[in-house]
Amino acid sequence: MILFVDFKKGYEKIKEEIQEALERVLERQWFIFGEELEYFEKEFSDYIGAKFGIGVNSGSDALLLAVLANDIGRGDEVITVSHTMTSTVDAIARCGATPIFVDIEEDTYNIDTSKIEEKITNKTKAIMLVHLYGNSANMDPIMEISEKNKIIVIEDACQAHGTEYKGKKVGGIGDIGCFSFYPSKNLGAYGDAGMLITDNEELAIKLKQFRNYGQRKRYYHDFIGINSRLDELQAAILRVKLKYLDNWNKKRREHAQKYNQLLEKTDIITPIEKEYSKHIYHLYVIRSKKRDYLKESFDKNEIQNYIHYPIPVHLSKAYSNYTKTNRLPITEKICNEILSLPMHPWISEEELIKISDVIKKILVR
Repeated sequence: MILFVDFKKGYEKIKEEIQEALERVLERQWFIFGEELEYFEKEFSDYIGAKFGIGVNSGSDALLLAVLANDIGRGDEVITVSHTMTSTVDAIARCGATPIFVDIEEDTYNIDTSKIEEKITNKTKAIMLVHLYGNSANMDPIMEISEKNKIIVIEDACQAHGTEYKGKKVGGIGDIGCFSFYPSKNLGAYGDAGMLITDNEELAIKLKQFRNYGQRKRYYHDFIGINSRLDELQAAILRVKLKYLDNWNKKRREHAQKYNQLLEKTDIITPIEKEYSKHIYHLYVIRSKKRDYLKESFDKNEIQNYIHYPIPVHLSKAYSNYTKTNRLPITEKICNEILSLPMHPWISEEELIKISDVIKKILVR
């Protein structure tokens, strides 16, 4: 079987370092809010090029806290996209605010910046964009809109560890960046973990309180927070992996180029990288009108594959109360055509060829 992500191969490459990191924590017997987290917060924020990192339990919590800490709630609106993991939109709705959906670009699948301003009202408090699949959204127009209308920019960079926009790493461009370290991410923990990134010291202090019950010190609660902590074991693991992230992203980019070459003479639509973006291919997503047939063929050939994402958030049952939104024609179109192929740093050329051969049997021009 060709795995979508080969966790075992990745672990074997750094096994000794991981064991040493775990042993370090176990010997210290300090598991929450210790020096591993402090080091990792500094190392990852430095990597992104931002001043502050705030480790939390997950990318979902990072998104939620980004909304909460900016005092966004009932009666407020947040502009976002529907083609995303539902946690993006959940963060808005869970705070009582209203998600206002904007359609996406058909080539990058990221937010269509030309459609943002028409959605802004006096209730708009933020734009929550997504750097989907590891490909950067077009940030300059978003930041211009933000400055002009005095609204916050929240970057959902949960799939974009090391993605760059005009040479600057995403997650450190807007007011606040949110990252997930779910195991399958380019920088993945061995469990749930996440982080917020910001240059705003006041906001960073507030986020640290929010993640720890709203405490400024133990048992002194300034406001109602939540329990969302990145533990020492996961922080130690992520510190090891961070050293390899750029090299792993480089390998993903090389594999993506190989996919592109192998699929050149088919009717497949392959991922695009705009001149402003350095794509790190968290996912390698193709499009085809014969998607369901392709998926069936991959399954028969024991090639793991997924659809990210089959149902737009605005059409899901959970968000039926938000169906007042206009139709999103590009979002709704591509959800019937997209398919994610195996992608990880350790995939072999032989496996890439086998995957492309399955496609070529169906879609050679």
